[in-house]
Amino acid sequence: MRTKTEEKRQAILDVAAATFGELGFERTSMSEICARLGGSKATIYNYFPSKEALFVEVMFQASEADFQNTMLALQADSQDLPAALRTFGRRFLALLYAPEVTAVRRLLVAEGERSQVGARCYDQGPRRGHALISGFLQQAMDRGALRSAPAELATRHLLALLEAELLERFLFQHLPLPAPAELDACADRGVEAFLHLYAPAAPAGAQR
Repeated sequence: MRTKTEEKRQAILDVAAATFGELGFERTSMSEICARLGGSKATIYNYFPSKEALFVEVMFQASEADFQNTMLALQADSQDLPAALRTFGRRFLALLYAPEVTAVRRLLVAEGERSQVGARCYDQGPRRGHALISGFLQQAMDRGALRSAPAELATRHLLALLEAELLERFLFQHLPLPAPAELDACADRGVEAFLHLYAPAAPAGAQR
């Protein structure tokens, strides 16, 4: 059962989501959200310290189901490592380049140094994701499907390779967001590169 505090927090998120969706981030103010919600701005600030923090929370709540679906690709008992990684890679890029997630990432680039929104975002998204991915890769290493290496480092290499062809486009915003087919192709090439980089060593005495 939800408490009144949880209900109030969710009510703020619901009104904020509708307002951001209608007006966009720049045109939305805490005063506008407060007017639509009713009550005082102090009430909103009791739950969210800034408009940026509220926006990130709204966007993460909207993308949580997709985050969970992405991580489901990394099944602990998956024996077909290339297939599991390709499925994960495609879902990961689809999530990362969804318009709402792209908006949050661009906000973080602009605001990360001036507020705590970056740390909050990292805890809700990348930190959780890295732990799950590292666990999956460690199991693959343990059974010899990948060469042994620090799992956290392998995770960073995997994610970097998945986004390698797209990152400049995101940072400089010089091209439209990629279409689904392009995202899938980028994911497949990134996974291929990762599997080549982390291929297990050939057994001693094996022919080259």
